[in-house]
Amino acid sequence: MCRICSAAFCASKNNVKYPPAIQNLINLFTTLPSVGPKTAERYVFYLLNQSPDYMQRLAQGVAELKEKTTICARCHSVTESDPCHICADIARDESIVCVVATTREMLNIESTSEFNGFYHVLGGLIDTIKGAGPEELNISQLENKIKKGNIKEVILALSPNMEGETTALYLNKLLNKYKIKITRIAKGLPTGSEIEYADELTLGNALKYRTKL
Repeated sequence: MCRICSAAFCASKNNVKYPPAIQNLINLFTTLPSVGPKTAERYVFYLLNQSPDYMQRLAQGVAELKEKTTICARCHSVTESDPCHICADIARDESIVCVVATTREMLNIESTSEFNGFYHVLGGLIDTIKGAGPEELNISQLENKIKKGNIKEVILALSPNMEGETTALYLNKLLNKYKIKITRIAKGLPTGSEIEYADELTLGNALKYRTKL
């Protein structure tokens, strides 16, 4: 009995090809982050055992992922409306901008209730190994915001890993020509950690005790 698919005879171990519908879905799952062929097989055979109603709801959810989301023109986060609910809040402090890599990190920081300014989502980090340079990120849009003269402080809320450090150094050098305060969240986030996996207390302290660059 195969532990992956619960079948008496496993196709992968007997050199028998899966039906195209199964193999195509396995191939699609392997394009997801951290999903290898074996994990993809488990996902596919799990889905085969689900009800038609579950499969329909899953397919609808995937389809609506693009249909019912957009990009906020102000902060560049993934949202249901443009502007997003954060950028539309006139009670927030427009003199402070928190720069993050992704929408997930923005929402994680927002959940701490320690920040009342606005955000700017870069859309990733500088990664020379993967060919992601500054021109691939929303950096020029950040500069345009600063040039308007309303921003007094930019918080670089970037993960303290190699890519985050590279991006922070680049932004610090780029933005130093403007008369603004540049800070970096630090306390509570150990080197090599990821912001999206940090708990609310750790992120809250990192924001509260940010350091000047």
